[in-house]
Amino acid sequence: MKQKEIEKNNLDFIINISKFNMVLSKALDSKLWWLWFNDFIVLYHLNKANDQKLKRIELAEKVWLTASGITRLLLPMEKIWLVSKEINSSDARISYVSIASGWKTKFEEALERLNFFTEETIDKDQAKKLNDLTKILQKIWWKMMWK
Repeated sequence: MKQKEIEKNNLDFIINISKFNMVLSKALDSKLWWLWFNDFIVLYHLNKANDQKLKRIELAEKVWLTASGITRLLLPMEKIWLVSKEINSSDARISYVSIASGWKTKFEEALERLNFFTEETIDKDQAKKLNDLTKILQKIWWKMMWK
């Protein structure tokens, strides 16, 4: 394969990933009904955490946002009581975030809908190849992060 063709293939790959991300986000937003996919990602990480709560800065790291970025994302979620904030009694500078009590069931319903969506969208042959693709994307991601 010629160098120009390789460069075109690499650029097409990156452009297609970006396009895929936009289409996927819209599709997932429509499947979630009552929240955005970014909100779901926050709830997903909180649900997986010990005691189902995380320090704001830990949550920011998990969703690849800055401290101010996670604050901007969480503010509307706090206003509709999707997440709750608690101040650390021993250090007021540290606050924790957790899924608000009434939303646990709604989160589980959203998780079910997304699992159903992935099962109907990704066939068995594709699913077998996802592990390899994930490894490729992780290697590219690491190179981009450390340049």
